[in-house]
Amino acid sequence: MPEALAESVWRARPGLLKRERTRVQLVQAAIRVFGSRGYVDATIQEIAAVAGVTTGTVYNHFKTKEDVARGVATLLADTLCRRITESQQGVAEGAQRMAIGIQRYIWLAEQSPQWALMLMEVSVAAPELLMQIRDYVLADLRLGVKQKAFRVPSEAAAMDMINGSVQQAMRSVAFGRAPEKHGREVASCLLRGLGMEWAAAKQVAFRPLPVFPPMEEAAAPAAKKTARRA
Repeated sequence: MPEALAESVWRARPGLLKRERTRVQLVQAAIRVFGSRGYVDATIQEIAAVAGVTTGTVYNHFKTKEDVARGVATLLADTLCRRITESQQGVAEGAQRMAIGIQRYIWLAEQSPQWALMLMEVSVAAPELLMQIRDYVLADLRLGVKQKAFRVPSEAAAMDMINGSVQQAMRSVAFGRAPEKHGREVASCLLRGLGMEWAAAKQVAFRPLPVFPPMEEAAAPAAKKTARRA
């Protein structure tokens, strides 16, 4: 997994109770096992061994391997969505936010094909992963429509177009079947499909991707928001 995402997945979370820490430990072990063996071939026994616990401990937290997959899906979706959103700070244009999101998932397949394929395999067992990601994509779609950059006759159809195209692009990249700059070209085509003129779509899609902020910097705005709410 790319360093910008891995740090968020593996970092110890302060303030968790013992049971919560064990559950996180098991999910992290499952990510390692799913990443190396694939979800279908992975077993509860392997997850327990990697976590350094008994099989019974795994079953104390998860009834089935599908339940484990849901735990993995929640952590991965939270990590991906949060880190991409952090990199979009200061980007007010819905079209550019959409282009960034599209390209980051394809970028994951470029940087770590095995992790990208595992992500898609887990999403079949745990559709919650895609549903959580969907909320972020939908927000950018609606922002683009509000700003009159996008013109779509059906929100649901637009979401299916985006999700289906990005997943297929990830597979193409992960299996080494995609040309150079595939992420940018896919983003261009999708922005065009959302109603942008071709020249404008290409211009937005080929802007430099914003970097992921260091975790400490990313955490600061969230802490300020929490303080303001309190």
